[in-house]
Amino acid sequence: MLTFEEKLAIIESFPELERKNVSLGRVNFHFENSIYDKKNVVYHLHQNGNGFVYAEFLSGYDLDSKGMVNIRDFSAEELRTILKQSIDSLSPNTTLESAIIEDHEEERWVNSDNHTLILINEDEMWNVYAGLNLDGTFMSYSEAKQYLEEEGFRKR
Repeated sequence: MLTFEEKLAIIESFPELERKNVSLGRVNFHFENSIYDKKNVVYHLHQNGNGFVYAEFLSGYDLDSKGMVNIRDFSAEELRTILKQSIDSLSPNTTLESAIIEDHEEERWVNSDNHTLILINEDEMWNVYAGLNLDGTFMSYSEAKQYLEEEGFRKR
């Protein structure tokens, strides 16, 4: 198990996270550029090594009712991975994604490897994009949803 200081060093290596000291010697880290109201990426990191990372939009983790994962027993690699995935899941669209989405209704779908597909309602059709590439076109939302779920994706 990593010590508090080791976890702190790993978390502080992410420049996009801002440290916030809270009560009882615990530390939170915020991601101010989050596109959601949720800004806490690291919650209540404690001197005893216990703490939580926000992972509501990620797959493969045991979440509590607040969408948090306990990182007490995480290795350095596991901690770096979940921090990057959490930040990515809260980040704004890239320039390429914005070019595809424009003003259309869109949803993000993520699989267990944190690959993201974008579902867009365009001209009465539902298109699935992987980056700039069109992955599929469907006549209805339910068809597109079924396809994404069958491929192992879940709505973010």
